[in-house]
Amino acid sequence: MARKVREVMTAVPFVVGPRTSVAEVARVMRDEGIGAVLVAEGDELRGLVTDRDLAVRIVAREGDIADYSAADACSDELITVSPDDGLDRAVSLMREHAVRRLPVVEDGLPVGIVSPGDLAVERGTASALADLSAADPNR
Repeated sequence: MARKVREVMTAVPFVVGPRTSVAEVARVMRDEGIGAVLVAEGDELRGLVTDRDLAVRIVAREGDIADYSAADACSDELITVSPDDGLDRAVSLMREHAVRRLPVVEDGLPVGIVSPGDLAVERGTASALADLSAADPNR
């Protein structure tokens, strides 16, 4: 059984700049079959945008979505873990902050994302959540 975040995380996350349009963020998610991208400016991680963030923070607003950027869709508070953190810490942070994805940061740089699906597959491949997490994304 894996004990560290690095053993279950999705490595090499997609990163966009804070001024990237939300339409481009959505295209990246669609084309790559992912539900989240990291937002960074230079070497500084600024946030995380999920498909849910796009729906709730951008599409549900009034106005033209073309006026919004990745920075507008980011969560205000960024909770991260280290690749050397234990899985229990990742689970605890997800519960405590009610988040479904945690950026994994090493030496100040994003190196991955960990999600409940990553943790479910690690906990046991026979679980229903593990089956769902291992399935190909809808395209």
